[in-house]
Amino acid sequence: MSTGGHHDPNTQDSPFRHERTARDEAPQFVLPLVARIEKAAPPARTDALETAARAVLVMLADERSLGEGEWAEAMRDWQDARIRKVVRRARGAEWRRAEALPGITVTGKSAEVRVFPPVPLDGWPKDLARLQVSGTDLDDPEPPVAPDLSAPVIWMSPDLDMSAGKAMAQAGHGAQLAWWELSDEARTAWREAGFPLTVRTAAPDHWQALTTSGLPVVRDAGFTEIAPGSCTVVADHPELRRTR
Repeated sequence: MSTGGHHDPNTQDSPFRHERTARDEAPQFVLPLVARIEKAAPPARTDALETAARAVLVMLADERSLGEGEWAEAMRDWQDARIRKVVRRARGAEWRRAEALPGITVTGKSAEVRVFPPVPLDGWPKDLARLQVSGTDLDDPEPPVAPDLSAPVIWMSPDLDMSAGKAMAQAGHGAQLAWWELSDEARTAWREAGFPLTVRTAAPDHWQALTTSGLPVVRDAGFTEIAPGSCTVVADHPELRRTR
């Protein structure tokens, strides 16, 4: 699959399905994301999820990821295989070392997430490979407000209990599926607006409606934490809503 184009997440060759397909025969790459989590001032969970989703979009839209850009080949290799994302955490000197590597830092209200061009599954730069994946438990100091439905919403499943790191990766998957399905005009408008979006957990009855609405659904491949094929996220973008 190329770096763009429309994509039906329900096809047999979806990058998120758990059945073995041609995608599994391609060399496997992963998109590294590093969240800055300082002990004294951890980010709010929802802000971390939203910042991670925006970081994925910023990487997808960056000129270095497109055409003949310096990251374009890695982005193509990654998108031709399973769309893996791994979120690690860093603080202090670890974060400064991560910031020194080629990538893009995206800042939310309380969160900072740095996204890096894709790397082979077993070929992480050592300053990222030594960072921890597990143990990223974040809270929201107060319940998130109702989302603005005139902007994109990444809806999370109410049925699954995921660590913050896992949920950040899933939010990124949802944002990516929305990006793939949008027209060039809608992508441009979203990018120029700064990729506004919210991430929220859906109410159970709303979730049922979302998963059967025809909007892009992430079905997790089941590499970590949850069962293969679980519906984790629905990407609800106003432009996609109009065409359903």
